[in-house]
Amino acid sequence: MIVVASSIDLRSDTVTRPSPGMRAAMANAEVGDDVLGDDPTVDQLQRRTAALLGKEAAVFVPSGSMANQIALLLHCRPGDEVIVGEGAHMAFHEAGAPSAIAGVQLIPVGAGRNGTFTGEDVAAVAKMESRLSPPTRLVCVENTHNRGGGTAWRRNDLNSVVETARRQGLALHLDGARLLNACVATGTTPAELAAPFDTIAFAFSKGLGAPVGSVIAGLAADMDRAARLRKMLGGGMRQSGILAAGALWALDHNVDRIKDDHENARLLAERLAGIAGLTVDLAQDGTNIVMVDLSTTLPSASDVVARLDAHGVRTLPFGPRRIRLVTHLDVDRAACEEAARRISAVLTNL
Repeated sequence: MIVVASSIDLRSDTVTRPSPGMRAAMANAEVGDDVLGDDPTVDQLQRRTAALLGKEAAVFVPSGSMANQIALLLHCRPGDEVIVGEGAHMAFHEAGAPSAIAGVQLIPVGAGRNGTFTGEDVAAVAKMESRLSPPTRLVCVENTHNRGGGTAWRRNDLNSVVETARRQGLALHLDGARLLNACVATGTTPAELAAPFDTIAFAFSKGLGAPVGSVIAGLAADMDRAARLRKMLGGGMRQSGILAAGALWALDHNVDRIKDDHENARLLAERLAGIAGLTVDLAQDGTNIVMVDLSTTLPSASDVVARLDAHGVRTLPFGPRRIRLVTHLDVDRAACEEAARRISAVLTNL
């Protein structure tokens, strides 16, 4: 019988709680009415993030999903086609918004490549406008890729996608919710990874640990339209400098420590790979996400998740026989070691 002293929450890097310093910054934030354009803290965050990503302007939005939907509305018309990687966040985790809101259809490519793809994949499915075919307007890259196990794109693959898209006159959007994880994994800057893209979605509420918020960044003219689309989608907030202050604090204090999440995820992956019935791809260059496949000798993923939850390890099912574990600033190395120990004990006793 395992005595659970405390719960270790590995469901997502979105479960973090604001630190005392972040809470103080939020409480003391200078605010205004952002819909009217006069919240100074939001303005500071937008300017700082635009500079970080090497773009002309940025717009603060409540969520990465809204940032992605705004990008679709900027680049596409109803009936258009958008190329995405297999398992894209847009396709799996945005509640059907691309079809319901932007009226576009998503075409997944790159099967078996952990969410990445190549220029050849783009060329193979891209369509010209005709009376019969939906025209391809946009290519979306997710870096790092959530369902791909936190995969950071390789430079050669990314370059080939960009070159093919430009050659065919397609716009490019980067779903960079975890872009800083990709930067740590590849030794590049956010501006370098964002440079080829027309628009970028960038989250503060994942590895950076802020409670709310993302931005969409790009050309200033596009961001003027993005601000109107944000209002149209119900994302116009008033004294949202309180939220922006948390994001600014995160940029000041939580960037350099992202590498710790990667190291903890690697430790967790190595420990779990040694447990009978579990398969973890240690050859994959992951970041802070660990995907674990369950053998057929074990119960289903949802059953295993429930058993682990009862023993103080919170995870998520990501398919009938796969679970996902995500490291973040609220779980340190000791917590990851303890999580692996509890998982081993639970599965050994099945």
